[in-house]
Amino acid sequence: MRQAKPGRRVRRLAIGLCCAGLLGLAALAAALAVQVATLDREGLPGAVEMSRSVSDRNGRLLRAFQTADDRWRMPASPEDVDPLYLSLLLAYEDRRFNDHHGVDPLAILRAAAQSLANGRIVSGASTLTMQTARLLTETPTRTPVSKWRQIVLALALERHLDKREILSLYLARAPFGGNIEGVRAASHAWFGKEPARLTPAQAALLVALPQSPEARRPDRFPDAARVARDRVLAAAQAAGLLSHEDVVAAQKEAIPRTRRPVPMLAPHATRQALARSEAADQRLTIDADVQARLEALVAERAGRLGSHVSAAVIVADHGSGEILARVGSAGLLSQARRGHVDMTGAIRSPGSTLKPLIYALAFEQGVAHPDSLIEDRPTTVAGYSPTNFDLSFQGTVRVREALTASLNVPAVALLDAVGVARFVSRLKRAGTSPRFPAGEAPGLAAALGGFGISLRDLVALYAGIARGGVAVPLRESLAEGSGEALLPEGRRFLSETAAWRIADILSEVPPPDTANGAGIAYKTGTSYGYRDAWAIGFDGRHTIGVWVGRADGTPVPGLTGYKSAAPLLFDAFQRVAARRTPLPRPPRDFDPLVDAVPAPMRYARTVVRPDGQHARRGPEIFFPPDGATVDLGLGEGRDAALVVKLRRGRAPFLWLANGAPVASGPFATSLVWQPDGPGASTISVIDADGNSARVTLDLR
Repeated sequence: MRQAKPGRRVRRLAIGLCCAGLLGLAALAAALAVQVATLDREGLPGAVEMSRSVSDRNGRLLRAFQTADDRWRMPASPEDVDPLYLSLLLAYEDRRFNDHHGVDPLAILRAAAQSLANGRIVSGASTLTMQTARLLTETPTRTPVSKWRQIVLALALERHLDKREILSLYLARAPFGGNIEGVRAASHAWFGKEPARLTPAQAALLVALPQSPEARRPDRFPDAARVARDRVLAAAQAAGLLSHEDVVAAQKEAIPRTRRPVPMLAPHATRQALARSEAADQRLTIDADVQARLEALVAERAGRLGSHVSAAVIVADHGSGEILARVGSAGLLSQARRGHVDMTGAIRSPGSTLKPLIYALAFEQGVAHPDSLIEDRPTTVAGYSPTNFDLSFQGTVRVREALTASLNVPAVALLDAVGVARFVSRLKRAGTSPRFPAGEAPGLAAALGGFGISLRDLVALYAGIARGGVAVPLRESLAEGSGEALLPEGRRFLSETAAWRIADILSEVPPPDTANGAGIAYKTGTSYGYRDAWAIGFDGRHTIGVWVGRADGTPVPGLTGYKSAAPLLFDAFQRVAARRTPLPRPPRDFDPLVDAVPAPMRYARTVVRPDGQHARRGPEIFFPPDGATVDLGLGEGRDAALVVKLRRGRAPFLWLANGAPVASGPFATSLVWQPDGPGASTISVIDADGNSARVTLDLR
């Protein structure tokens, strides 16, 4: 027999081995296909728990909470991170990520060739999809079996998810040292910022850390972190992503040596947002920059006023109703100040802050004009005797001056004229929820803060005045259907002219010393006993409300709206915007140059007139009330007298019982009358001007 030449035998052996290899690869491929086919979308590893977080209007993190397994793990999409970081990640970890189907054969061949040539592992062949599969299963891949499972899952991921979804999984699960997972948590922990804008050095470090997160932790092994970062920078230069100058500059950038705390801005607002919804990541209308500046301002100002004094601030855009900042206290963790209590929603006495609404109603109903005269003298109105804060009286003043000086007697007189019920109704129509003592009807004390209301409601009221008398539903959540805007947009609670007049008058209130008050309309208030100090103001865009006091309601001697809250208000305006937006212009049909006081309104149409006497509004029988049943014992045959009391009207008075005169005279301000027997009786009185009053009683 002829023997084959050695060369032929070698070729045949090589061909046989290749065929066997191809058959083996085909068998492997068939096995892979079978296993991948058995994994449907529901069979993929389930979603892992993410840190619950709340972000601001621009997507910046306000606050986050650890997961149940004590991880900082926040979702992130490719749109949330700097494009440079994504470019460095793909160039360094998986250049053909957008082309392969989960496993990169070229990378496998390259890694095998390098290993054979160098006698050691030089580079891996794991794709980003395979790394994502390993992160999802949270299992090592050092054995052939575990590597096989990783490949199967990677192919299944590529089959059921698109590239963006796979990349989002990696960005949320990649480890960055300690209990930090995901690029967003890592960017906050190491750089104190969102990953949307990163320097080349920062982006390179975030690419390098997941390869060996514990050995390269910047706070523990900064040198190892630097070496790994610079290796990524060099690869970026080789790939043409960074210039030589960019790389040199990036290598000089310091490695972060400490881990930064996770942001905790707007703690009260974020806590309430998470309580309202189970969504893992929520967005608020708050602006993180404005919020941070105001939190620092409130803490600094409260510190000047005492260790137990707190403060709260709300900033709203009255054009949209969006809350841009909400500071609930002067330090969440302050036990002395009870910082956990959100004072923006606390029900407190508003002091004089609601006087503008009373004056607006008086303007709207023709009771007064800004330049009408009104009395500020000791008087009793409907049984109520108000006094001013400084216990002095100004005599006859213009209505405009009465409001800017926050005089109490004119405010009470105007409230009596417009009606307490109407005042309360308009408060509610503006979107507020006033709280009155249980079982008590609102009275004239409401003009001076004799009931409860929240800072948020006061801001809503003033925002509506700034909008020309249209209710402004305040909202804080950017999620649709949050249920925050409870009022229909456009509900009018004041006429446009009345609202503009109030804004015009409040813009004349003198600001505190050293404050720049130009372009701001504002009002202060101090509750009874120096418990609450308020300042609420607006310009053409923003409405800001300030409360200062103790969360436990203890009096603070010397605490006033003008001295304690107003300076904080004007500083808050400066922190929100360096320039003021002009206040609203007068309504189209209103000309301030010809807005003279009508003759009938030279004096405000209130009970108290310039001569100090009661206005001729007619008498009123206030006891017994109309329709009352009075038990005099008449059915038992006793002789008993009925006492009837009068107020208002001009003497002399004429009293009639059942149409017959029974008493008269200039001092007959009450009647003592003995009825003939039980039954219905009508008591009437007529004053010197012909005005009358009567009551019908059931006498027994």
